[in-house]
Amino acid sequence: MADSTPSRSGHLPIDGLSLYFEVHGELDGFAPLPLLLIPGAFMSTESMPSWVTAFADQRPVIIFDQQGHGRTPDTDRPMSYEQFGDDAAELLRALNVDRADVMGYSQGGGVALQLALRHPDLVGKLVSLSATYRQDGWYASVFEGIEGLDVETLAGTSIEKAFMEHTPDPAAFAAYLEKMKVLNIEDQQISDAQMRSISARAMVVVGDADGVKPEHAVAMFRLLGGVDDEAAATGILQRVPRARLVILPAMSHLGISGEADVLVPMVTAFLDDVPPVTPELF
Repeated sequence: MADSTPSRSGHLPIDGLSLYFEVHGELDGFAPLPLLLIPGAFMSTESMPSWVTAFADQRPVIIFDQQGHGRTPDTDRPMSYEQFGDDAAELLRALNVDRADVMGYSQGGGVALQLALRHPDLVGKLVSLSATYRQDGWYASVFEGIEGLDVETLAGTSIEKAFMEHTPDPAAFAAYLEKMKVLNIEDQQISDAQMRSISARAMVVVGDADGVKPEHAVAMFRLLGGVDDEAAATGILQRVPRARLVILPAMSHLGISGEADVLVPMVTAFLDDVPPVTPELF
């Protein structure tokens, strides 16, 4: 198991932010490509240690704190998925990374989609983990839950503690929370045509008890190049598929974030282009 201590970390001036990042491993320019991990809403670099260490055994890993998250202070700059995608692109460029595979969880998955859409030259492969490309991909109850968040309900929680540890200002936390509610309730509205235009090979992962509707995950999979008519007709995959779909059983939105042991091998096979294997049955 790789050491969870970053080989490089710190803050960089990115798009008006003092953006905190970590690199695990060496960005030496050789294969395999680095993996950019993008945590979800209210999460930070400290939220995904099992994912970082599992992937860092095989490839360099870059992870960062989005605006207002963890060690990246909030500013009066508006929040949007598009802006966060641009932040990720500028981080890669600042680290002299010409191309990286990208995996994002929840809000981070939406940011990963924007990165692949807006900066296709920077993205090798794309992994969307429990994320949507459009607001109606979430169940309505998700927005009801987000709408109910306020400083009182979050008092004493890990979300408040994580923010206050690096920005000990209650007014700043309240402002950040309101911006995050708007960002996540309004979500993003990527069109079907834009989704089809994403050139990166993709993997879509959700749970069957997720906040993401399973039919939305299937739509993402199709738009990103999934479905192989030849394999359907013959029962055999003849080539590495353009897109992959994973739906985990009895798995919630938050539950997926703890499934590194199950998902890292699947994602690694995808990133490494492991060829499909068909057993001899006849």
